[in-house]
Amino acid sequence: MASSIRIGVVVFPGSNCDQDTVDALSVYPQVEVVKLWHKSSDLQNVHMVVLPGGFSYGDYLRSGAIARFSPIMNEVIRFASSGGYVLGVCNGFQILCESHLLPGALLHNNSHSFICENVFLKTGSSASPMTKSLASADVFQIPIAHGEGKYFTDADSLKKLQDNGQILFRYCSKDGVLANEFNPNGAIDHIAGICNDKMNVFGMMPHPERAANPTLGNTDGRIILNGFLQELFSEVLEPDYNVSI
Repeated sequence: MASSIRIGVVVFPGSNCDQDTVDALSVYPQVEVVKLWHKSSDLQNVHMVVLPGGFSYGDYLRSGAIARFSPIMNEVIRFASSGGYVLGVCNGFQILCESHLLPGALLHNNSHSFICENVFLKTGSSASPMTKSLASADVFQIPIAHGEGKYFTDADSLKKLQDNGQILFRYCSKDGVLANEFNPNGAIDHIAGICNDKMNVFGMMPHPERAANPTLGNTDGRIILNGFLQELFSEVLEPDYNVSI
């Protein structure tokens, strides 16, 4: 089947998960993935934009704060404001918050240390396209790698997120228990990912693209990506790991 879905992955100076993201998305024969350079103002007619993880601009000043002013972000903001789909992972989530496309902020982990490990997640709501196909009782093991991953927002905004079903994922135990000991960074309400109220902009700190290939020994991230893309584009997507990437 010819490619019918075009996804753009933005590359900032300091991105280190851009190729991982391209690889994770390119296994779908129906998907064409293009890289979007941060200085460009052309989104190349994509149907979805992904802001990948990494350390854009070396995380100087504050994670995502400088990347927010890259020329490409003006186009991403326009795209999202017109209903276009945008996903930010880790540093991409930070950039979305800095751009005010998502509420809240990502603060230093409670440990004040960089954390790189596998964690467990459960869905916070089935209202969004990203989580609609995921059973609420399911637990996913997904890697994290961040120093500023503690999600925080004010009480009123938190209540809106909760009431509107905008919380995508929460950190939990392998059995789905929500408790501080299973919250790796101290995020408020154990939040690992959220979406906007229009449910077209999505951000999460864990890296599904790092758990999306059998070679890696973990395909929980593939389950999340499969369901997400199928909900967005109404396509039956099956990964083909023999696709040339």
